[in-house]
Amino acid sequence: MKVTELYRGFEQGPIRPPSEADSLLIRVSRNCTWNRCSFCALYKGVKFGLRPVDHVLHDIDTVRFYVDAIEAAADSEGSISRRALYHLSSKGGEGDVQALHAAFDFVANGMESIFIQDANSLIIKPDDIIRILLHLKDAFPTVQRITSYARSRTIARISDENLSRMASAGLNRIHIGMESGSDKVLKRVDKGVDKARQIVAGQKVRKAGIELSEYVIPGLGGKDLSRENALETADALNQINPDFIRLRTLAMPVAAPLTRQFNEGTFDKMGEVDTARELLLFLQELDGIDSTVKSDHVLNLFPEVDGVLPGDKQKMLLPIQNFLQLNPNEQMIFCIGRRTHKMARYSDLRNPVQRGHTLKMCSELGVTLENFDNAIDSIMQRFV
Repeated sequence: MKVTELYRGFEQGPIRPPSEADSLLIRVSRNCTWNRCSFCALYKGVKFGLRPVDHVLHDIDTVRFYVDAIEAAADSEGSISRRALYHLSSKGGEGDVQALHAAFDFVANGMESIFIQDANSLIIKPDDIIRILLHLKDAFPTVQRITSYARSRTIARISDENLSRMASAGLNRIHIGMESGSDKVLKRVDKGVDKARQIVAGQKVRKAGIELSEYVIPGLGGKDLSRENALETADALNQINPDFIRLRTLAMPVAAPLTRQFNEGTFDKMGEVDTARELLLFLQELDGIDSTVKSDHVLNLFPEVDGVLPGDKQKMLLPIQNFLQLNPNEQMIFCIGRRTHKMARYSDLRNPVQRGHTLKMCSELGVTLENFDNAIDSIMQRFV
């Protein structure tokens, strides 16, 4: 006997892309349909589930109510006091404080974008996601962008017609975690998809007229598959030509299965210098595409690797090439400076003030050439 789920108020999930920091988060599903990727610890131990469509629509209506209330309560300069904000939470029947705060942030950020959560919400029936998209557009007609995560395997199963219907209903960007284009790497990390299907999925999204962000993880193949990871991933992206290529340097969350493999000695993780070499090779191999490359995550060593291919390619390669030409001690200073936020980019290595702060940090942490990759791993645990 099917149990009807009760509505328990506005929901938001635990994650969204950095590029969706200003977006309203609307939760359509909970957790991840696959949940086996060895590098990810986020949803381990929890089951995937779809929220009833009516609950999602209720969330949208509740946020719309609070948006209207906030705008009505705002003074002539478009601001609202904290006292007035909390007074609103007792209005409108539900008194849903979480929805109120989501609405407040949405208004403050200009109400331009919405992100559909969680990890693979496009697995729901096409008619259901289209119903949700149309409701979002009706509730927030000024919104410019509605986006979602999706797995390549899921996208590959959606018909071209239904993807086009989703685009017409307002879905205009899909974020896909490609991670790697190497079948060996994908199998090792239990990604649940192969290179060929990754390419098919990416091409289908582009064909539907939906913007595509593909995420890749330099270092995911470890030392033995580093070159293959770079070459095969670049080859896959060259066949897709996504709108965005987003870099996510490998990190090792404590609860991730890959971390256990590393601790057991079955995964040979690369250090900063080897990962930089892989990143350089990957970027060099991107060819015949006009994607925008973004290094928009705190885990990335080179935030200045940011530009549009092919015109900005040499500019993006330069800081990595310069880094690899440094002696090991200078490489260590830069890596510690970046990871402790004493340096923001490669050029800061020449800034005497930032360099001095970094040298002091190296001393305080006891960092040496022999242990600096281990020190980096410890520092990066704060960001995963």
